[in-house]
Amino acid sequence: MSRRPTRLGRIRARRPRLPAWTATLTWKAALFITVMCCALAALLGALVHVSVTRQTVDQAREKALSRLEDATQAYEAGDPFGRYGEVDPPGLPPELRRLALRGQRGTVVSDFAGSPTMWAAGPADGRAIAVRVDYTLSADTIGNLDRAILGSSALAIGATLLVGAFAVTRVTQRLHLTAQVARRIGAGDLDARVNDPRTKDPSRPQDEVATVSGALDTMASTLQEKLLSEQRFTADVAHELRTPLTGLSAAAELLPPGRPSELVQDRVRTMRALTEDLLEISRLDAGSERVDLDIHQLAPLTERVVQGMCTAGSDTELRISRSAHVETDKRRLERVLGNLITNAHRHGARPVVVSVEGPVVSVRDHGAGYPRYLLDHGPQRFRTESGGKGHGLGLTIAMGQAAVIGAELEFHNAPDGGAIACLTLPEYVPLDDSPAGPPATVDGTPESLDKRT
Repeated sequence: MSRRPTRLGRIRARRPRLPAWTATLTWKAALFITVMCCALAALLGALVHVSVTRQTVDQAREKALSRLEDATQAYEAGDPFGRYGEVDPPGLPPELRRLALRGQRGTVVSDFAGSPTMWAAGPADGRAIAVRVDYTLSADTIGNLDRAILGSSALAIGATLLVGAFAVTRVTQRLHLTAQVARRIGAGDLDARVNDPRTKDPSRPQDEVATVSGALDTMASTLQEKLLSEQRFTADVAHELRTPLTGLSAAAELLPPGRPSELVQDRVRTMRALTEDLLEISRLDAGSERVDLDIHQLAPLTERVVQGMCTAGSDTELRISRSAHVETDKRRLERVLGNLITNAHRHGARPVVVSVEGPVVSVRDHGAGYPRYLLDHGPQRFRTESGGKGHGLGLTIAMGQAAVIGAELEFHNAPDGGAIACLTLPEYVPLDDSPAGPPATVDGTPESLDKRT
């Protein structure tokens, strides 16, 4: 059995997506105001039209019936009544003629000689006696009234739309400001506040937007106080641990050689490294880091970090496709690369490959890859990545130091397995009038900007 009709049915079932602006509050409010104004204008216009039309028709009917009464009396008295009416006149509407022949009186409006006319007819010896009244003035009056209703309705709808759009735009602007401040707070700017003037003056009535703005400001202030308290606590703990750890490290060095001494010294080194990491994180949180920017060749800096890691026992492969000059802080860049390589060896699997492609350095391992929470939300301190190893501070510090030097650090998982950390540094581009550019310093040795590794 062919499945083509089913596929066509699925294609036809797709609904066209409306433009994004149709979902805005301004658009919805304008549409609501327009519909309500049109409905109200139509209702009022219909009521006025029916009322005036009925009154105008009644006046013309009374006038026509009065003339018909005069014509009938003149006809019965045998007097001439040509100035009042006629018997079986041409142009008399057929329905009115039939009504008169049945012995009844009636009126009707129809065209006669190209003009609207009010006819009135009644019985007269088995025939129809009729009179007509010019209805042009009344028809013109009703037509002018209808045009006036349409014009005033359009003017009222336009004015209402302008006033409504102005009022709604003011509200939406305040909502957009609140949303913008919320995004800034989510991005880490805890000093951002809406500062709605309605929340500053208790005597002023607050609307719903002011209530939301005030709640957001209160939440941001509370969150900032808690984070600052946590940062102060972390820094104080790290500082307080530094002194006893220094004494403990000196005492561990005095222990007699042996396996117990090695275990104690290893734990002391681990505690000192953790303390230094906590101090570094507290400085990053406080924003007190100062950078020493200079122009460096990226490949030699990366090579030195890799060689240092290999000396420490971490076998790392280095691949340099193209070197570039970058503007960075050499010490902080080495710290970032060292943490990335250490994390790859600790939580990934060999081989660990460091690649340099222009101003981009990537560190890849061939393990299980980064966990989902890290890819979605970035590194989180004191959250282990795999097997309970580590404290989650290495990548947190790398991310913080990368932000300090103006670099972008991204984390991905390779399609064929493994974790990839990509560090993109600001590339130095020499001016056209000085192609050689200023000298870059690597390991204290001036390097030409044209050198490639």
